[in-house]
Amino acid sequence: MRIGLVMEWIEPGRGGAETSTNQFIRHLLDMGMTLEVITRSRLPSRPGMQVHTIKPAGTTRAGRSDAFSREADRVSCGLNLDVLHAISPCLRADIYEPRGGTVVESIQRNLAIRQSQTSRSLKQLSNRFNLRQQLMLRLEKQLFTRDPKPFVVALSDYVIRQLVEHYSFPESHIRKIFNGVDADSAGAVEREKDRSDIRSLYGIADYDFLVLMVAHNFKLKGVARWIDALGILCKDRELPLRSLIIGKESPLRWQRRAAAAGVADRVQFVGATRRINGFYHAADLLVHPTYYDPCSRVVLEALVSGLPCITTRFDGSAEAVKDGQNGYVIDSPDQVEALADRVRRLSNPDVRRQFADRASLNTDRITMKRHAEELCSLYREIASRESAV
Repeated sequence: MRIGLVMEWIEPGRGGAETSTNQFIRHLLDMGMTLEVITRSRLPSRPGMQVHTIKPAGTTRAGRSDAFSREADRVSCGLNLDVLHAISPCLRADIYEPRGGTVVESIQRNLAIRQSQTSRSLKQLSNRFNLRQQLMLRLEKQLFTRDPKPFVVALSDYVIRQLVEHYSFPESHIRKIFNGVDADSAGAVEREKDRSDIRSLYGIADYDFLVLMVAHNFKLKGVARWIDALGILCKDRELPLRSLIIGKESPLRWQRRAAAAGVADRVQFVGATRRINGFYHAADLLVHPTYYDPCSRVVLEALVSGLPCITTRFDGSAEAVKDGQNGYVIDSPDQVEALADRVRRLSNPDVRRQFADRASLNTDRITMKRHAEELCSLYREIASRESAV
């Protein structure tokens, strides 16, 4: 089958959606699909995959994204495709997969970060002048209200709820294909080496209870809430708790917040890393007190590595966290006391060991290979419908 794949950017360093797309492409090629990739990224073509790099005109970020969407429509027309699968908005798409969830929900959840009504009102006002946000809202509405409707791939039940609540989108045109990640292939020797090396590098003892957090957007993913929870937990000076926070954002303001909370000696900001699996192996727990995640890769990666996780109900990957078995799900990142309580429960090594044993069970349902296989089934379904018309 010849599949058109539209995504504005595909560089893995940009974030989880881009990393997922690259893994997804590899599995599609392994399954024998022929891909026509339409993107702004400069990627080399390879056997089975032709890359069409678009250089959209425009003086603003919004203008270039708008031009990319229109040019992707035009380019796709001449490719003789069986199915057009868009991850970035493309109005001709047979399948639209909003890996970031709906723009409407994202806006609402970004507002929820604001701790005062005044701050939220100011943010709402500034949103009106955010040209790219307004563009994405317009494109999203056009896609979801067009006739005939595209099939929309939802990464989680959370995304399905967004589609129904915000757009009354018909469930007959929604296909839930849960997000996936590649398996952690490290053996016991490699895991032990990672644990020893990373803990030694950051001055963390083997007996220390190491809690990991991974985030590109510190505000949205709840770094402030985790620092607040650390402040509660570290009142118990005998609790050997340490934390590493991974992410490319500047740590200065967050270090000041940690100092104000009295936990500067308990938390380190380690920047970006290409060795994320090694950190999963070194840690005892992952916390992800996010305000918004359609289906977090971080949580799924941690689970397949055997690491217990704590996340929120505003994360679609919470479906993979069995509360009280391989982690915990709290209702809101603002429930700092609840977050601290769940971390405290897992500070017990025996409890943590039981959770870790369960964390990596039944992970077949969260692999990227399974995700790609289910999408290929949808491709065949759509192609057969088209040939029958």
